[in-house]
Amino acid sequence: MMDPYVIQMNGNSSLPSVLDMHVNIGGRSSLPEKRKSRKARWSVKPSDMSNKTFNPIRAIVDSMKVKPNPDKTMIALSIGDPTVFGNLPTDPEVTQAMKDALDSGKYNGYAPSIGYLSSREEIASYYHRPEAPLEAKDVILTSGCSQAIELCLAVLANPGQNILVPRPGFSLYRTLAESMGIEVKLYNLLPEKSWEIDLKQLESLIDEKTACLIVNNPSNPCGSVFSRSHLQKILAVAARQCVPILADEIYGDMVFSDSTFEPLATLSSNVPILSCGGLAKRWLVPGWRLGWILIHDRRDIFGNEIRDGLVKLSQRILGPCTIVQGALKSILHRTPQEFYHNTLSLLKSNADLCYGALAAIPGLQPVRPSGAMYLMVGIEMEHFPEFENDVEFTERLVAEQSVHCLPATCFEYPNFFRVVITVPKVMMLEACSRIQEFCELHYHCAEGSQEECDK
Repeated sequence: MMDPYVIQMNGNSSLPSVLDMHVNIGGRSSLPEKRKSRKARWSVKPSDMSNKTFNPIRAIVDSMKVKPNPDKTMIALSIGDPTVFGNLPTDPEVTQAMKDALDSGKYNGYAPSIGYLSSREEIASYYHRPEAPLEAKDVILTSGCSQAIELCLAVLANPGQNILVPRPGFSLYRTLAESMGIEVKLYNLLPEKSWEIDLKQLESLIDEKTACLIVNNPSNPCGSVFSRSHLQKILAVAARQCVPILADEIYGDMVFSDSTFEPLATLSSNVPILSCGGLAKRWLVPGWRLGWILIHDRRDIFGNEIRDGLVKLSQRILGPCTIVQGALKSILHRTPQEFYHNTLSLLKSNADLCYGALAAIPGLQPVRPSGAMYLMVGIEMEHFPEFENDVEFTERLVAEQSVHCLPATCFEYPNFFRVVITVPKVMMLEACSRIQEFCELHYHCAEGSQEECDK
């Protein structure tokens, strides 16, 4: 009887053609049987994942067909990129580190998908705290903070589960989650409490399908920085409900002098936390695409499964740019403190200027920021009856004054708008002046409040 797994070759040639070769399994030929006829036709359709992918900012901004006033230079207070206006360049030491890494010729090949060991050691050392120790094995390097968030969601949540996301909040959380079939539940931030979380409402959202809680501190779009006591209360909810935390801390080093940033992992040894960060904001190089995940799991709740899962997911693409990884040590240790100080001084100055100017405008209610690059402004819509909502308000602001602010509907929070405070001071002054002119033109006293308007 013929061996059931031998390869039988027909013909005497020592190099048979592929078509002349087939596998004989159990004495039966494995030559394919004649298939049923298939009517060939083109039918190429986008995947379910692509159809589920939706970016609220792009959808709203792209639908705004209005053109700016041709008599006024456009001032874009809508773009969260600190490099746009050229007034916030990175430090020469950072640029030199990149040049040195490139010239060395050492970083032209593939790196491990989670990043070079030496680079992960540098991040672990830089962000190590006695209360939240880190080693290289606790660091995953990524292609920007956005990929870090994507990997965290992918490792923690399955389709059909849900995640808890701040409102107002960074739109990417929803974009990523829904593309993966993960439900988004929105918990509220309270403007009257400097955007603290409504903890009772947050906890009411948690159920057996809740996979993680996203905490963004400092906040985009709010510019808020949570106090230690508030962070402890957030951690208490997570501990009580046994929900892990994805901490988006990309703005952790962008906090004004009158506030203090507390890394969430330093305040709890009980709650497992994946903290996401990157070079983009502190070093003002968002285009260099180097981010990281810091795994804080001192009670071994994640265990090896989550760590291994992150490694597997990182292998879908081969991590961040190797040249930036090669420059990382010098970037972390040679950037002068003066650079960080100057960046924060400009942001604080613009935040104070913008808040003061807009707070004096009837009909607007800005919320003072404590960090990051943003300021949120409430619109008392009853005083602007010709506009249906914040989208119409900001559209007309562009059309009449050539000032572009993002309507906070982009962040699931209607009747506010977000101002980016990274622009040059002279531009910020001009923008505030134009916003004042716009509001004075369109402001109306609400019914029954004429006495207040006459004051």
